Amino acid sequence: MQLTPIIAIHLAAALSAVLLGPFALWARLGRIVRPRWHRALGYAWTTCMVAAAVSAMFIRDDRLPNFAGLTPIHLLVPLTLLALYRAFAALARADIAGHRRCMQRLYIGACLVTGSLTLLPSRYLGQLVWGEWLGWL
Repeated sequence: MQLTPIIAIHLAAALSAVLLGPFALWARLGRIVRPRWHRALGYAWTTCMVAAAVSAMFIRDDRLPNFAGLTPIHLLVPLTLLALYRAFAALARADIAGHRRCMQRLYIGACLVTGSLTLLPSRYLGQLVWGEWLGWL
């Protein structure tokens, strides 16, 4: 697999979401509440997550078990979009605790857990980081 433009878009959106997430969550925690920062960073983070999810649908890998080029990891795309919908639906209902739970779970699941799985040596990013950049493989 090569670094195609769609993979570059996906990678940029996903890395941006990983980096923006803690700042968006931090802006609402602590003694000083920063609602403008939280809202701005939250919209930026959500945009990155939608871009990562949509771009993932166009990434194909024929080496893994697949159906029409879609692998089991593509099942995370509708889950991510559903979680974003639920988070904003909770916000529309003024359920701040539900919104917070959805966003925290989405950040942990979609950014941290899934992001760390992309660093496995069998994945493209894992081969790039561990093999080409660090020379450990």
